Amino acid sequence: MVKRYLDLVSLDRALEILGEAFQSRARTERVPIEAAAGRVTAAPIFARFSVPAIHISAMDGIAVRSADTLGAGESRPIVLPDAARVNTGNIVPPEYDAVVMIEDVWLDDGAYTIRKAVAPWQHVRPVGEDIGESEMILPSLHLIRPHELGALASYGVTEVEALALSAGLVPTGSELVPAGARPGPGQAVESNTLMAAAHLRALGVEARRYGIVPDEPDQIRTAVLAGVRDNDILIVSAGSSAGTRDYAASVIAELGEVLVHGVAIKPAKPVIVGKIQGKPVIGLPGYPLAAFTVLREIVTPLVARYGFPIPGVESVDAVLTTTLNSEIGTDEFVLLSAGRIGGRWVAVPQSRGAGVQMSAVRANAVMTIPAAKEGVEAGEIVRARLTVPRRQAGEAVLVTGSHDPCLDRLADLVRPGGVEIHSTHIGSMGGLLTLKKRQCHAAPMHLLSPDGEYNIPFLQKYLPGEDLVLVCVAEREQGLISRGGATLDDLPTLRYANRQKGSGTRLLLDYLLKERGIEPALIRGYDREFTTHLGVALAVRSGEADCGMGVYSAARALGLEFAPVTTERYELAVHADTLDDPRVRTCVDAIDSDAFRQTLLRMGGYRISETGVRRVLP
Repeated sequence: MVKRYLDLVSLDRALEILGEAFQSRARTERVPIEAAAGRVTAAPIFARFSVPAIHISAMDGIAVRSADTLGAGESRPIVLPDAARVNTGNIVPPEYDAVVMIEDVWLDDGAYTIRKAVAPWQHVRPVGEDIGESEMILPSLHLIRPHELGALASYGVTEVEALALSAGLVPTGSELVPAGARPGPGQAVESNTLMAAAHLRALGVEARRYGIVPDEPDQIRTAVLAGVRDNDILIVSAGSSAGTRDYAASVIAELGEVLVHGVAIKPAKPVIVGKIQGKPVIGLPGYPLAAFTVLREIVTPLVARYGFPIPGVESVDAVLTTTLNSEIGTDEFVLLSAGRIGGRWVAVPQSRGAGVQMSAVRANAVMTIPAAKEGVEAGEIVRARLTVPRRQAGEAVLVTGSHDPCLDRLADLVRPGGVEIHSTHIGSMGGLLTLKKRQCHAAPMHLLSPDGEYNIPFLQKYLPGEDLVLVCVAEREQGLISRGGATLDDLPTLRYANRQKGSGTRLLLDYLLKERGIEPALIRGYDREFTTHLGVALAVRSGEADCGMGVYSAARALGLEFAPVTTERYELAVHADTLDDPRVRTCVDAIDSDAFRQTLLRMGGYRISETGVRRVLP
């Protein structure tokens, strides 16, 4: 019988149930060494022969009896009664026990003269110096690394006994189309099993993806039976919730048993843990970030139970930049962009939407808000688990504030220099206040004051007396993006896509409306907010709005009409001492490069005469 959905168990309890329900014994199989990298050893591996197999010379020189060299020196050369010429790797004949390097030997009329004594076995690689016959090369439960294949071959190993675990991946959903196909209205590319397969293979598990199964119980049942028959673990993607077309739980219950339907985690609450023919069956939620959470928090520990070594995760203590509210009783996992500013780590939350895959792309860490907490306050120290190597996280430059498409091009430009820009779009005022708290490296802004000056009056007001530098990214065209050539005077008759409060574009709109005597309340859509220029442009192209304020490059990228309104100064604000950071200096130097100027010209809508120019405060 299917357990009632939302009869939630904790994550700890769900993992306990997995441990209680399954013996989790991996199969083993013989694998040729050329295919062994990334596999996990099921038993220790021993050398079949010694390396070297006999005493060999470590140098080019002559093999000698060490006793014959006693007393040799610069002032007392010795002519050896007996020696043999050898090269590196040659066998040292058994009557000799040392090698004199050739540069310390003089050959005269067939006789060898030396001026340096050698000790017994000097410059000789003895039998088994590398490894002795029957000595262990690798222990069991070891993830074989590529460079270890050469050692295995050198020591006589041609195949290894490896752990074998296969996971079947069945995607379900009538709305899904395969990767490479362009989804139509109401459709989505099937990406969860692609992600899951890569995740499992990185753990040493064989992953088999099956074809997309429509939301038909009979077809899902057939696919599940085939997946269980062919694999040790089955993962069913989507259909785990409580919708009218969600059949995963009922099919698993019919064929076996549903152990858990609903875990108190977010995202991923509707996850299923089931059992069919004694094998674990995991039902993934359809939203990509929810599926990613299940893979990380449930599937990975399950794989570890089969003996597969799981890579360690590094953590850092970081200052959280934003207050996060959370639901009591649920462990919430929040993706982060973490970076070092001065001597501390700072963590910027990414979007918490379960369908926003770019949050995972942009993130380099994850934090947990425990079930017992209602949230976390801005400025609080949180434990951030890094999802990339610590070195890579240390390359992050946190850029927080106004959005512009050219920031993505800048990020690509600086990447070869070992810098990774993490942009968070919270508007110019949000960036300014984040900079004030020193919780970002740089804040892009375009704040227009009533006197027509950009940015400086706001910095003087909110960061008075602080040593700051404004680096001009570009002067850019702002205007109305539309499908039909809208103007500012048309706004009361059109549906509008607005930017968020505190953004420079929003302030510009309010300035222009006031100038024309137009009340914001008359604008349909004034309260509907978008965080990027491309978001506004997409709303216009999709027909959700008739127009919206944005930059020319966003309109051009989506083939929309653009009516220029003003040219504004878009600048990057940084603390002066931050320029001592080589990562930030790399970004600033890139802005002032010909390559970046040419990029701006290709994108369109930018004037580059001021690009790279610095203004210093106070």
